[in-house]
Formats: sequence, structure tokens, C-alpha cells
Amino acid sequence: MSVAFTKEESAETASETLLPDRPISPHPNLVTEAGHKALQAQLAEAREAYEAAQRIDDVNEKRRQSAVPLRDVRYLTERLRTAQVMPNPTATDVVAFGSMVTFSRNDGRVQTYRIVGEDEADPKAGSISFVSPVARSLMGKAVGDVVGAGAQEIEILSIA
Repeated sequence: MSVAFTKEESAETASETLLPDRPISPHPNLVTEAGHKALQAQLAEAREAYEAAQRIDDVNEKRRQSAVPLRDVRYLTERLRTAQVMPNPTATDVVAFGSMVTFSRNDGRVQTYRIVGEDEADPKAGSISFVSPVARSLMGKAVGDVVGAGAQEIEILSIA
């Protein structure tokens, strides 16, 4: 419907509420069981936020408040549709999706990360995406292996 036939403050108001879709990664959508549950919870929250926005009487405020939740519902629905839940690794001899890896950097830092799906990665919380450069260099390697990660080398200390 044209902006001319609605109670809009302006054409800008309508256009500012049409958010572009969140980009979908070209990589396989691998997730842990916890990551899958988190996506489901995020989708439920986005749907609740959208439904709450729909109860707003002012058409302009309704559009503003529903723009982000609507975009998130589209994104999360697609991510759940394409999710491939991966089982926890059964062995700890090599790094795999879902492994908890402790490694040392050549600057002396020791770090521990769990390798997870893109949507659940949070380096500050101790998880990195399986498509990150560090995770890609670690995958398939064993304790004691030294691999390049950017300008640094890292040595795998343990795998859990």
C-alpha cells in the first residue's frame, strides 16, 4: 500500500521500518544441541516481541517496534529450518565440531574455546565458530600439534 493512503508521518517513517534481512551464511548451518535450543528460544522471544508490537495503536510506532522482531523471526526461522544438529564428539584424540580445545599462543597466552556453530559463537564466553580461522586451523589436529593461526602459531595442549 502506498504511503499516501496510510496515516504516516512521512515516507521516511515507512522506509526506516523496512529493515534488510540479516545475512545468511553460505556455510553449512551446523549447531550443537544447546545452540539449537538457543535458536528456538530466540525465535520465541522474537515472536513475542513482534506480537507485543502488533498491539500498539499508533501505526508509526507499531512499525518501528515490529521491524527488528519481524526481521529476526525471518532470520531465525531460516536458521532453524537449515540447522544440522551435530552430536557431541565421542573421541578426544582430534579436534572436532563441539570439542573444547585448550591451546597456547607463541606470545604465552593460554586459551580454551569450544568449537560451535556460527549463531552460537561468543569468544568472550569461550566459544568460537567452526568457520573461524583459528577453529579451521585446529580441526582434525591432535594434542601437541602446532598450527598457524594468522601471524601466530598455536600449540594444542588438550582436547575435551
